[in-house]
Amino acid sequence: MHPELAAAPATRHAPTPVPSSFRARFPALADPAVVYLDSAATTQKPDTVIAAVSDYHREHTANAGRGTYGWATTLSARIAAVRTRAADFLGARHSDEIVFTSGATAALGAIAHSWGLAALTDGDEILYNPADHAANVLPWHHLRDTLARFGRRIVLRPYRSTATGEADIEDILAQVGPRTRLITTSHLHHVYGGLTTLEELRGRIDPEILLCFDCSQSGGHLPVDVTALGADFAVFAGHKMFGSPGTGLLYCHRRVHATLRPFLPGGNSGVRISDAGLVGTGMPELLEGGTHNIPGILSLAPAFDLLDELDRRTVAEHNRVLTLRLIDGLREVAGLDFRPGPAYAACAVGYGIVSFTLDTISAADLGFVLADAGFLVRTGAHCVPSAEAEQGSVRVSTHLYNTLDEIDRFVACVSGIAAPGR
Repeated sequence: MHPELAAAPATRHAPTPVPSSFRARFPALADPAVVYLDSAATTQKPDTVIAAVSDYHREHTANAGRGTYGWATTLSARIAAVRTRAADFLGARHSDEIVFTSGATAALGAIAHSWGLAALTDGDEILYNPADHAANVLPWHHLRDTLARFGRRIVLRPYRSTATGEADIEDILAQVGPRTRLITTSHLHHVYGGLTTLEELRGRIDPEILLCFDCSQSGGHLPVDVTALGADFAVFAGHKMFGSPGTGLLYCHRRVHATLRPFLPGGNSGVRISDAGLVGTGMPELLEGGTHNIPGILSLAPAFDLLDELDRRTVAEHNRVLTLRLIDGLREVAGLDFRPGPAYAACAVGYGIVSFTLDTISAADLGFVLADAGFLVRTGAHCVPSAEAEQGSVRVSTHLYNTLDEIDRFVACVSGIAAPGR
């Protein structure tokens, strides 16, 4: 147990009802002996998403935005409709603020390269959390190293996480200075499960400082409104919100559009050559060079449909109930140490992610034993590049297809491993 942390009690609640037929819509979960508890890595796919991908390949396969024949123009219209739907789903005011990418990693890389390379000058600063996912850490280091090769030296200022797994707002405020240009954070931390909105910074920092949110874990798990967040940039991973892998969303507020440069100049990239050099012809094409992942984009529509059908508040409540049940049960396991997160919160919170270690077995070995028992969890450093993550932990992450019975069975399994023979 971390000596500075005092674990807060969690109470049990009855879950918000989820239709009993819901789980049947996920073909990979047909075997009740397998308990999938790794939705923070990727969610299972509903039948409608699977159909959207397979139908594209089976019927009227074409490239969007190229031909004038019916198959191509229909696809162009469908992709435009998904973009509009995504803007509405995420709370963006304009569809041209939504960029399709290959994932959250590519989206964060696009921010670093299309904004950072063009907008940052010698001495500018970026605030980041070294305990965040590597996709929200390494691009800023890469940006700093790249700019240094051309004589521009920017400063990366790390800030801390709290015991509850959130960004430490007071530490951020202590780091903010006159040269701060961007603060980037995980909206929902991928290991700790802490929720960070940065709302405490409003009115306390220069409004010209840009805010970037990695919403890879919150998208599809919580109601996310990028406008309410005050986000300038926000990134989402389609495969973590029931969609197909290889698809992501990048939100760019209109106030930053003029500062962006092309990310992947080439075919269909919204770029033309002029006497003055490359000229962008507008967003979102400016950041979308090349052929779209068309089946992946099409898969987002049924993913949004499913989440809207159930209401994302139902998703959040269901995961909260499962989280509290999990914490409640694991708290009784001898030798178990919770990583920062909802186990240390002063009130009953939880967003479907809990990480822990056992003092009698390594995280990696525990993962193998749990898998043999039918429980599929993530182990290791969880793509955190800082040294403190090297020992690894076990991460349990839930979604709507998980049940209280599965959580109770998991807790019983961990208890048996921690104290065999009891």
